[in-house]
Amino acid sequence: MTSESDIHKLKVADYMTTNLITIQPDSMFPEATNIMASKGIGSLIVIKNNDAIGILSEREILEDLLLNLEIQNKHIQYVKIQPFIRITPNDTIYAAAKSMISNKMRLLVFDNNNILAGIITASDIVRAFRKTDSNPLIEDVMSNKIYDVGYDNSILKAVKILYKRRIGSFIVTKDEKPYGIFTERDLLTKVLSTRSIELDEKVGDYSSRPLITAQHGIRANEAANIMFINNMKRLPLTEDGKIVSIITARDLVEAFQKN
Repeated sequence: MTSESDIHKLKVADYMTTNLITIQPDSMFPEATNIMASKGIGSLIVIKNNDAIGILSEREILEDLLLNLEIQNKHIQYVKIQPFIRITPNDTIYAAAKSMISNKMRLLVFDNNNILAGIITASDIVRAFRKTDSNPLIEDVMSNKIYDVGYDNSILKAVKILYKRRIGSFIVTKDEKPYGIFTERDLLTKVLSTRSIELDEKVGDYSSRPLITAQHGIRANEAANIMFINNMKRLPLTEDGKIVSIITARDLVEAFQKN
């Protein structure tokens, strides 16, 4: 366990993901969604002339789907991609966390020769902070707005809610009780990966279960441990048996870097 005073010594090089999955702008959009679905990843780095030019994420796929109501057979260069912030392997995890939160952008890691060396995600940063004894409060960073959708509502309605509310997930209810959670990752891996699924099918059939929750009032490290053990990026929090808030991996990054 690293002491709290050593948080600023944690290096990006020790926690970044180096097994990069990339795609070219002239590749086809369905190929990109298939890669992301099969690998269970939330983004692809778009490479042109051996240099990174942007990131294709689940959010861009969702937006394009809502616009066209299908995954069109077009080149990646005609799909919106995200910009990114450049950092180095020698940067500290703390600096990376502050950059991610202040810029609200994803981070790519480049070596001293300006060659792409890795990517560091919110989950990577949280994994690093789990090694410390830092355990900040999370009340200031978690969301108290909980959105829920009934089991029988359509996938299309679900996509519209994710887009309009600019959220990455919502609670699926059945018989007016929490049943599961539907995320952008579920849309990618359970719906778009199978071309036979129609957008008018029930969203509840493709939600993630069981619904894992934790008690409202836990601190950052406890939340991080639960999310790590269960391989999840969003954790609903309950109070008196009701879901009252939700914490994400990015929220935890903000909590740790504010500490």
